[in-house]
Amino acid sequence: MMTDVGGVLGRMRGVAAGLPHGDGVAVFNRVYVSVTEEVRRRMADGHFADRAVAGELAVRFAGRYLAAVEDDAAGRRPPACWRPLLRLRAHPGIRPLQFAVAGINAHVGHDLALAVVDTCRATGRELADLEADFDRVGEALTSIEVEVRELLMPGPDLLEAADPLTHLVGSWSLARARDAAWAASRLLWALRGTDDAYDECVRRLDAGVGLVGRLLLTPVGCQSTP
Repeated sequence: MMTDVGGVLGRMRGVAAGLPHGDGVAVFNRVYVSVTEEVRRRMADGHFADRAVAGELAVRFAGRYLAAVEDDAAGRRPPACWRPLLRLRAHPGIRPLQFAVAGINAHVGHDLALAVVDTCRATGRELADLEADFDRVGEALTSIEVEVRELLMPGPDLLEAADPLTHLVGSWSLARARDAAWAASRLLWALRGTDDAYDECVRRLDAGVGLVGRLLLTPVGCQSTP
């Protein structure tokens, strides 16, 4: 397992080096590098209540995404939440903003809750001990979201109301996904001593997030050039 945020960034940059620029995973990976650099900066600035635990959470969180990419590359079956992006990464009718949002949906909607529980187990903390730093990681994600939407917007102006992409990206909210991830963390933490119920909850969470990802990646056509 990676031991620090620097190691996470090194592996993400390794992923980027092997992918064409327009690949859907490459698009999300660039977003995630920005988020992770922001988290590292905030850790250095003393932004987190417990820097060691925040670092553990960041590493475990990233590890789930990187494991999904590696599983796919090795021919193993990745989690359902990541399959839409991994399968549709080269589709010409899917725009970069969709790839980015679908990746964030998979990572926040599924991976974050599991990473929180894994971090509690690894550090001997209670779930409540992580809530403040969970919120601070969420703040870093939110700070990047606006930049992502501006960077990947398909034109210099706001999307027109008639553009299908407007409806797709407007149907998903990072704030709601973060709230749902914390609720899922609480449920999983409560179920941690009941293997069957815990595993079923994880499977259903994975499947539900995967369904949302597939909808976010509905082809809407290539961007027209003026």
